Amino acid sequence: MTTPLQPVIVGAGPAGVRAAQTLVAHGANPVVIDEAPRWGGQIYRQPPAGFERSKRALYGFEADRADALHTAMDVVLDRIDYRPDTLVWNAEAGRLDLLSCGGLGSVSYGQLIVATGAADRVLPFRGWTLPGVYTLGAAQVALKYQGCVIGPHVVLAGTGPLLYLVAYQYAKAGAEVVAVLDTASFGDKAAAAPAMLRRPALFAKGLYYLGWLRAHGVAVHQGVRLVRAEGDGQVESMVWKDAGGEHKVACDAVGFGYALRSETQLADLLGCRFSYSELQRAALPERDGAGRSSVPGVYLAGDGAGIMGADAAEWAGERAALALLADTGHPVDAARAKALEERLAGTALFRAGLERAFPFPQDWAASAPDELVVCRCEEVTAGELRQCVQDTGAREINRLKALTRVGMGRCQGRTCGIAAAEILAHACAATPEAVGRLRGQAPIKPLPFAAALSTLSEDPA
Repeated sequence: MTTPLQPVIVGAGPAGVRAAQTLVAHGANPVVIDEAPRWGGQIYRQPPAGFERSKRALYGFEADRADALHTAMDVVLDRIDYRPDTLVWNAEAGRLDLLSCGGLGSVSYGQLIVATGAADRVLPFRGWTLPGVYTLGAAQVALKYQGCVIGPHVVLAGTGPLLYLVAYQYAKAGAEVVAVLDTASFGDKAAAAPAMLRRPALFAKGLYYLGWLRAHGVAVHQGVRLVRAEGDGQVESMVWKDAGGEHKVACDAVGFGYALRSETQLADLLGCRFSYSELQRAALPERDGAGRSSVPGVYLAGDGAGIMGADAAEWAGERAALALLADTGHPVDAARAKALEERLAGTALFRAGLERAFPFPQDWAASAPDELVVCRCEEVTAGELRQCVQDTGAREINRLKALTRVGMGRCQGRTCGIAAAEILAHACAATPEAVGRLRGQAPIKPLPFAAALSTLSEDPA
């Protein structure tokens, strides 16, 4: 029996666009909800209308892939209900609550594909709240969206593939990248090379970025520990340590991050079952090889269910749409579905290599000083978190949140949650898995008070 289709897709990055394209090709007319003003997601973010630059300048090696994705969405726009600048702030069975144009509304769904993407994984250091300190993702968005850099003399720090990509993009754009500070060592990368060779083109691209930076005089330091950003009202220098001791370099901006973390709050509100991933050091919503979650009618695709990269997100979006179609009684190409799952399985092996090449700095919590601000919204320090554990015996992250307000600010734990959990785990001699994860709460992101005065009418999909 064929079930009537009432599909909604949340997210219009690589996964969401390919899901929409696949559904349209099978006769469906999905609603696509996009928090951004134009489709493409973070990786293929488009500049504002009327602020056009060549895709080669914006996306470099990925220009052709970006153009293909943008075109795929453009082709199906007249057959979908595309809602840009729209935030899904709450989710219940069969309904999503929305914020758009300053007003509240909702949309009903029969089937839902969640393709919410990822954000920077943040581990703070002293001085990270100074003006001029950004995440790597924010630094890249400034370049892609507005054609500007975060400063003329930039330090880029942390670890992960994004570190070298942003450094390359900034240097190509004319900024002076005064240093790249990678907490991963050369030995980490060498040990991971066999696994990364499963995707030779991506591996070669990473080597190219590193070689290009060195050839153009950019100082690349590996195996470092970030100590502090210094400045009087604005970042003026960055201090780090390596085997040779402590070093300082002058700069007027810092971009940092430790790879990416999945945006899982919506999956949490929908009641999806989670399990801990040792590889990604995070609790992630469970899904099968086709993208089915533990909740019937809810499908997960792309980096929002586990970091796999843009190529894999496109495959996962298409595969989730095929699963949705099959589950509602619509014929699909079984061979294509199998091929997509095989590609995704191969990417998982490559991803394991990346995690070894750019490992999470597991000693971060032990070295974080008590005065370090972990939660900048509520001004909660590492020392306050440790003292709370000592005084109350708290051993679970939501209990620590209730007692200290860590994660209760505007970011809802997006920025500070990982660091707080690491501090808690170290303080009570437990594993990050044992201390749990911050539970998703509505609203997922802050809502303006004025929104209650301007409510959109409910519009069933």
